[in-house]
Amino acid sequence: MKYAAPLAFALFAVTAAHAAGDIDKGKDIFATRCASCHHVGPSARAAFGPQLNGVFGRKAGGTDDYRYSDAMKASPVVWGDDTLRAFLQSPAKVVPGTKMRFWGMSNARQLDDLLAYLRTFPPQP
Repeated sequence: MKYAAPLAFALFAVTAAHAAGDIDKGKDIFATRCASCHHVGPSARAAFGPQLNGVFGRKAGGTDDYRYSDAMKASPVVWGDDTLRAFLQSPAKVVPGTKMRFWGMSNARQLDDLLAYLRTFPPQP
């Protein structure tokens, strides 16, 4: 019993670390799965898809420099951990009619890592 509390803390720490994601791994995932269509960083702008700076808290279809589908513009979705995670798992289920052509990502750790990386890019002035 004397090890129960340290063990519980260790399990909590591992779970919390997993939920936070690994930014470096997220950068690699972004480079291989997202960067062909999306940009991030100081010079980010729309490409084949919208730029993703400041995506957390942004309304779907909410940048001026990208021509969104009517479905995305009409969507009530505001991007946060849960909505981005669901969208990245199955874009067409979250926004039917989206023009994003991505088959989805089901690995929870990779999603955590990618979201951690995207959090490092605030909105650009």
